[in-house]
Amino acid sequence: MSFADILEVVGGMGRFQFIYVLLLVFPVILTTSHHLLQNFVAVVPGHRCRIPPVANSSEGGLEAEEEKDFLRVFIPLDGKRRPEECQLYSTPQWHLLRGNGTPGNGSGYGTRACTDGWVFDHSKVKATIVSEWDLVCDRKPLKHMAQSIYMAGLMIGNILLGRLSDKYGRRTFLLLSTFLLAISGTCGAFSPSFPLFCLWRFLCGVAVSGVTVNTYSFATEWIPNQTRTFLMTFLNYSYTFGQLVLVGQAYAIQNWRWLQFAASVPYFIIFLYAWWIPESARWLILNDKEDMALKQLRRVAKLNGKEAEGQKLTTEILKSSMGKELSRSKDSYTILDLFRTPIIFKITCCTMLVWFATGFAYYGMAIDLQGFGVDIYLIQVIFGAVDVPAMLVGFFTMSYVGRRFTQATFLILAGSIMLANTFIPKELQVLRTSFAAWGKGCLAAAYTCCFLHTSELYPTVLRQTGLGLVGMMARIGSMMAPIVRLVGDFVPSLPLVIYGGIAILAGVAATFLPETLNAPLPDTIQEVESRSAEVPNSPPLGKGPIGTAAREKGGAKKVKEVTMDEIPLEETQTSLIRQNV
Repeated sequence: MSFADILEVVGGMGRFQFIYVLLLVFPVILTTSHHLLQNFVAVVPGHRCRIPPVANSSEGGLEAEEEKDFLRVFIPLDGKRRPEECQLYSTPQWHLLRGNGTPGNGSGYGTRACTDGWVFDHSKVKATIVSEWDLVCDRKPLKHMAQSIYMAGLMIGNILLGRLSDKYGRRTFLLLSTFLLAISGTCGAFSPSFPLFCLWRFLCGVAVSGVTVNTYSFATEWIPNQTRTFLMTFLNYSYTFGQLVLVGQAYAIQNWRWLQFAASVPYFIIFLYAWWIPESARWLILNDKEDMALKQLRRVAKLNGKEAEGQKLTTEILKSSMGKELSRSKDSYTILDLFRTPIIFKITCCTMLVWFATGFAYYGMAIDLQGFGVDIYLIQVIFGAVDVPAMLVGFFTMSYVGRRFTQATFLILAGSIMLANTFIPKELQVLRTSFAAWGKGCLAAAYTCCFLHTSELYPTVLRQTGLGLVGMMARIGSMMAPIVRLVGDFVPSLPLVIYGGIAILAGVAATFLPETLNAPLPDTIQEVESRSAEVPNSPPLGKGPIGTAAREKGGAKKVKEVTMDEIPLEETQTSLIRQNV
């Protein structure tokens, strides 16, 4: 009897699981706001240099009389006959004011960088971190640094909280992460300086990582195998819905401080109701806490209308039914165990590359919406909407073809679309935006498969550690994505070439991963090694149409008939438990 059998005994996908999933959805929706907050809190408004004081007169007083004419004296024009954003004339060109010259781009007169700050156009957004702390021109990299620091927090959170959750439990760190996110996000909204803002964003990243890792682990370990694909897709659709929620918030709240506050304060509510969420019974059993696991399982059985069946479960049944897993999980595991055995080593290397590329390319496309030359609210809606059909296709391929095929196909397709986009002329802005949207949709589908496939590949004793490691790789990729965007200032097409090339390389690596369609979750390293040794890199012949078709063609091995005397004690106990319950 496996843990999947125990879940069926206490109700399978019952009332508890439905409530449980709904409670996990809200943190996922709101994590979107923090991941993509940069698109709205760091909008670069139209700007120009602030004109130096002249003749003891304020700039405002002179501009009130003849603003356009006065600007010609101090600020050269760019190629579109608009005031330059980052340059002043070295000396005032008063002859332009008297009509003795034609304003130009400054090439005929000396120019210098802005020295007295900038004037920003607040007609579209009231306040952003860019306008508040002058993150433009030579300070432009600081804007991207803020997002990279947030992603660094996600990376550190994956490393620390993934391992600690394996050791001390999922529920503990879900509570700590939601509370930390509520506090750090709220404090970030009232930061008096840019360095403090970056510090709070870093802590937000750490907390978001803890929320994400534990939410997906909870969903994996409390949900029956047959509904796991649907659930993971549903959670990722919640992330997509969160993008649309963020657009609504950003459009209604055009002040970065209140937008940051609105994205953070709901986590106080999540922290309060998260106390109701029970610890993973699977984790409790494998950590010699059968009494607590039994209590949680009976609670779940009661909520699912299976109280009588739950009362028949005992700690002895739990121990005997998972005796093999318990005997193999006594050792203490570290991150090094992800590299010790051949199959786990291959899984770890391939998933690290897959997650790095997915995070790298996804955030390369999803961040810096202003670069598309389209209204940022509209492009965010398009980017969110395109995820719906993309992930729906991903759901069907994951369910009926396999996780490995889905992962590889969507990564290669996304990379190919990004490379193709480099050949589309800039004048065809609609076509370029459409390609970018579909590429981002393919990456969203690949992300959906990442969480599900990786959760099924790693055993329970290393699941959080493995998710933490590959999540760290995704964050390294997402940290590097904004930096690569800066290369576009010199070679406009180079960022897309880099994003697309890495995505295609990762798609090829994904083909070397084992298939996990319809396979039960492994609990130990030995299970992963033995399963892959039996049928290397082949999809398990489960209950789905692929397995049925394979068996009809003779693809499955013939099963030897056995008598009752040949059935191991564990299987006999499982049968008796099912009959009694």
